[in-house]
Amino acid sequence: MNCQRAAFYFTVLTLIPGASLLPAADTPLLKTRMKLESRQPVKIVCLGDSVTGIYYHSGGMRAYPEMIEIGLKKLDPAAKVTVINSGISGQSTVDGLNRLQKDVLDQKPDLVTVMFGLNDIVRVPQPDFEANLKTMVAKCREIGAEVMFCTPNGIYETPGRPISKLEDYNQAMKAVAAETKSAFCDIYGAYQAVKAQSELEFRLLCSDPFHPNMDGHKLNAEMICESITGKKVSLSEVGPPTPALAHVAKKVAEGKPIHVHAMTPFDKWIGAALKSQFPNAEIIVTPWKIEGETIVQLHVASQGVRALNPRPDLVVVAIPLEVTPLLSKPEEVALADYVWTMNFALSFGLQEWDVIGIAPSVLHAKLSDADQDRENFARRMINAQHIDLITRPQDNTDEPSAVLTEWMKRLKQE
Repeated sequence: MNCQRAAFYFTVLTLIPGASLLPAADTPLLKTRMKLESRQPVKIVCLGDSVTGIYYHSGGMRAYPEMIEIGLKKLDPAAKVTVINSGISGQSTVDGLNRLQKDVLDQKPDLVTVMFGLNDIVRVPQPDFEANLKTMVAKCREIGAEVMFCTPNGIYETPGRPISKLEDYNQAMKAVAAETKSAFCDIYGAYQAVKAQSELEFRLLCSDPFHPNMDGHKLNAEMICESITGKKVSLSEVGPPTPALAHVAKKVAEGKPIHVHAMTPFDKWIGAALKSQFPNAEIIVTPWKIEGETIVQLHVASQGVRALNPRPDLVVVAIPLEVTPLLSKPEEVALADYVWTMNFALSFGLQEWDVIGIAPSVLHAKLSDADQDRENFARRMINAQHIDLITRPQDNTDEPSAVLTEWMKRLKQE
């Protein structure tokens, strides 16, 4: 998320009634906030489903809970904050309640954030949803933990998950928060505010109809950080975790061969580039042939990445310029196919191999205005996927192989 987009979201969020959630003296957030301000250790556990957990849609290395920790430490670098991610794909409040003791209470948190709803609307009746939330509050308070309810992100309408039903459950969560005097963070409302200003900006926060990409996760974390502290924080410039290629480096240290699955023509150059950083490594490259493929065909082919045998250690995604959508006006189908090509390049859960995205400019040193628009789309969506991005430096006219090798050299220096 660049500075311009950060300014856009700041403007939008100021339009949300109650967006600045400064805790009053009688709110349960006060204890957590006082501990933060006095720089005492604070432990936060984030309970939820796949939106909370670490999965492909946010790059497979972290999600909004990890961003909350970054945000709170950005507000106060001396803060002693630990955030534990307790999100599991496919779960509802029923599942969350069943594992509350082990995954939450046994961690002895000061604050528990609870984000459910997207799966509850499919299989948990609303009265049960409300009862489960109330039980969570009671059990958390038994150990002295405060609770913050968080509505999930905005979604796209599907037959199984109608938006109107999600909004009913969100209202039920808000009512439970009021009844139990728990903190409430309306993340869904933040997405709706963005959508009201720009349908495209809302869509570019989404990895698929139900999950946010990392730009969306950053918005989640910014809202939660503000709810806790009463202060705004921007996470727009936070990049992927360092060091890059950590999985590859680990395999090299173990003396194991490195299996690379690389979109053509980068299959010809990635081996030599890796050798510049790992000179003693055995590199085995399998080409991912993309010449003449449409973005739909690339999406279909990407579904085979997770089934590769042997499993890759590195996947190189370099979607061609000619099938990359325009950022100024992307067609929905092409946008979805582009994002899903990147989604399937990652493992489903915690990242099991490294993934790098290569912007079209690495192959095309000179870009027309329309091509630059496509380049901007590629950069934004790769960054939003929270994977490492290789671009051509400004005014650089080197061969693509040299650009790739130079990125590896900078990586080694870092």
